[in-house]
Amino acid sequence: MKYLIIGGGPSGLTLANSLINNGKDDVLVLERNEEAGGLCRSKNVDGSPLDIGGGHFLDVKNKRVLDFVFDFMPVDEWDRYTRDSRIVVNDNLIGSPIEANIWQMKLEDQVEYLKAIAVAGCNLNVEMPEKFVDWIYWKLGEKIADDYMIPYNKKMFGENLDSLGTYWLNKLPNVSFDETLISCLERKAYGTQPGHAEFYYPKKYGYGEVWLRMAERLKDKIIYNEKAVTLDLDNKCVNDKYEADIIINTAPWDAFDEIKGLPENLKNNIKDLKHSSIVIDYIPENVNNEAQWIYYPDSSLDYHRILVRHNFCPNSKGCWTETNLDRFNKEKSKEGNYFIMDYAYPLNTIGKPEKMKQLLEYTKSKGVIGLGRWGEWQHYNSDVVVNLALECADTI
Repeated sequence: MKYLIIGGGPSGLTLANSLINNGKDDVLVLERNEEAGGLCRSKNVDGSPLDIGGGHFLDVKNKRVLDFVFDFMPVDEWDRYTRDSRIVVNDNLIGSPIEANIWQMKLEDQVEYLKAIAVAGCNLNVEMPEKFVDWIYWKLGEKIADDYMIPYNKKMFGENLDSLGTYWLNKLPNVSFDETLISCLERKAYGTQPGHAEFYYPKKYGYGEVWLRMAERLKDKIIYNEKAVTLDLDNKCVNDKYEADIIINTAPWDAFDEIKGLPENLKNNIKDLKHSSIVIDYIPENVNNEAQWIYYPDSSLDYHRILVRHNFCPNSKGCWTETNLDRFNKEKSKEGNYFIMDYAYPLNTIGKPEKMKQLLEYTKSKGVIGLGRWGEWQHYNSDVVVNLALECADTI
């Protein structure tokens, strides 16, 4: 075929449908699972949908993405929400991000956080450090680092935080002592809300529904239960069976058993790529607040966040936890309704950008393009990968 797409998640499905919409119908998608959707799949649990790959929502900001998605699932099938995400830290339940909502803490805690922010390196014109942990102290101050950022990131990504780089955190604003003090005095947040300040979520379904509809539109142009085991770059062939003029890979590069025609140094680059795995575990009890998700840095708790299903999924109850697989104890699962995602988050390890650049430039020269969260090894949200896939369709 002309275009062979590895992976039927949001990026692969978007690319395939976009190509077909533009008259390029010589397309085939290979999907390793029995249904499409990747990390954004949903299952019916206890009478309501549960997103088995974590918390996924459709951001409202990109009109091109929304127009594309609403072609498969019209806007009147979605509810629109204002984000309410919170953090439990030192017995304070406050809004997220923490640096904008210190004013919601107990007064004595506000004082301690303000004192720490005042002497954070970024507020004293200290040169930015290179190590991840040092960078957190420099950027956010000792209290936010010790009480939230360090323990939370250990729970989410693993104990060895110094294996991570700092390039991915530049989007965090400096925590200004002056702004934080004014925020505490005026008792209101400053700055802008993080991603998903507003979002859409389906009225009757889980988030996986829209991707199922995209897959249905493809009809016989998607093959299920077909894991891409081997990739031959020279012959542009997958599994010694499917040949194409252009291959677009949205699957994890380290999930192939063999990539033929790849130089040894690039094979080593792939071996150096790291990721974390998560477990999504259903809890039937309702949570007594209006937040849609809550972060928990407390190391005594296995999970690092919960998604409060009944606050964004109508006529549902309960919540689900998200836990790093290394921390999960299945004996603690109340209902036994848990789902393991081996590939959840690409880790931003030291040197990853350079290694991925080398890999993707070489494979592209061979007619194989990396796309999406795993094809580019970037922690992209679903709306971002939809946009990237639309741009990829424009290009190819």
